[in-house]
Amino acid sequence: MTASSFKVYKSCIFALFATSSSPSVTAFRPSLQRIPFSSTAIALPSTSGVAAHAHTPFSFQQRCFTRATHPLMGINYLLSYDYIPDVLEKRGPYREGHLDLAKKLLDEGKCLSGGPKGTVGNSVPSGALFIFTDEESAKKFVEQDPYVSNGIVTGHTIEEWNVVIQKE
Repeated sequence: MTASSFKVYKSCIFALFATSSSPSVTAFRPSLQRIPFSSTAIALPSTSGVAAHAHTPFSFQQRCFTRATHPLMGINYLLSYDYIPDVLEKRGPYREGHLDLAKKLLDEGKCLSGGPKGTVGNSVPSGALFIFTDEESAKKFVEQDPYVSNGIVTGHTIEEWNVVIQKE
């Protein structure tokens, strides 16, 4: 299990990582210093007694929100819909076309997943969320979706989502 401690300095996050076999993270805190704002990453090499194994070094990393300090796993696009309040009563004639379009883009590998969303405990969805591999596919879905053309969707947004971590 990895322990971590976070400090925020000038729009950056500094993260301290140590393995469970190394000394407590708090033992390293007195040696931390404020480092001037920069968009670089700093890794301190392992020293005798700091890490239990040479291949699991103690490291200090700085992550700024303005620039990625390591490669991203991927960029996806989130399509978020807002529905009319009586969506369950009015979606019937358009539901098959809506789902067929989603399945088609899913089969093409353009849509990764999708479904209704809403407030916890409420049985009526307030909208939907879809994840696409590219912006064009998200726009295509909106343009061709019968829920949009028939007034079930009252608004939508397409946002870029930078995937940093995910389960393999």
